[in-house]
Order: sequence, then C-alpha cells, then structure tokens
Amino acid sequence: MNDTAAVPAKLTGLLEAFDGVTDTEERMSMLASYAGRYREVPPSVAHRPYPEEARVPFCESEAFVWALPGPGGTLTLHFAVENPSGVSAKALAAILEKTLSGAKAEEIASVNPDIVTRLFRQNISMGKGMGLMGIVQRVRDLANSTLRERSTP
Repeated sequence: MNDTAAVPAKLTGLLEAFDGVTDTEERMSMLASYAGRYREVPPSVAHRPYPEEARVPFCESEAFVWALPGPGGTLTLHFAVENPSGVSAKALAAILEKTLSGAKAEEIASVNPDIVTRLFRQNISMGKGMGLMGIVQRVRDLANSTLRERSTP
C-alpha cells in the first residue's frame, strides 16, 4: 500500500457529509438511499455463479468485488451482493462504486476499512461490521494487486 496517496476527494466529501449527520434515523435513511442506488455487476464483467476469488471473506451478504483497469492508472469497481437482505452491503457497494470508481489505484489502496465505522457508526453488529470492512479490504487488495502487476517487469 502506498501510504502517501490521498484518499479520493469524492470519498472524503461523502464521509464528511455523513460525519455531520448525528440523527440515527437520518443516517439510516441516507444509507438506505444508497442501497437503493446499488447496481449489480454487469454481465460483461461477471456471470453467476461468481468466481470464488472475487468473494469477500467473512461477508454474510455474500458480496463479490471486481476492479477493472481504466485509463491513467484508474480502476472501475463492480460489486455483487447475493443476499437480498444485504441492505448494508448494498449501501456500501453503492458508496464505494460512486466515490472510488475512476480513482487511481494508489488512492483506492489508501482507503482504510475504518470508513465502515464512520458510515454506519454503532448501528451494525460485529459480524456485519467485519463483513463490511471485508468489502473495503477486498477493494484495497484489488488496488494493491493492480499496483504490483504494474511494477512487475
């Protein structure tokens, strides 16, 4: 991971917006709104059954993540959340897709899984929190893998 890379501005702005919301119901409404914006991975990227290497470990919502290289060292992220009740996972997937797709791999690799705590606060169980942090970690791992591939002669 490149510790000198800045977290993408779109994500920083969204986190700051969530930080300003102290009312639990309003925060949950915002997260539900993002869950409604969730878009499943397009068939041009992956088909069911999804490959195990794309699966997020420890995620109760059966989430999968893909990162496709784009121009200028950027990545485009795609997600699948197989559990129809995985509202939190869908919200996080939509947030990450909106704020990280199009960012440079170095920036994506710098995102800390603790953003889950900033977004969801104490409103999730430990198991769900681990799964959501696993989604962020999977995104970071894909970005780091892309960076390693670029540096290999």
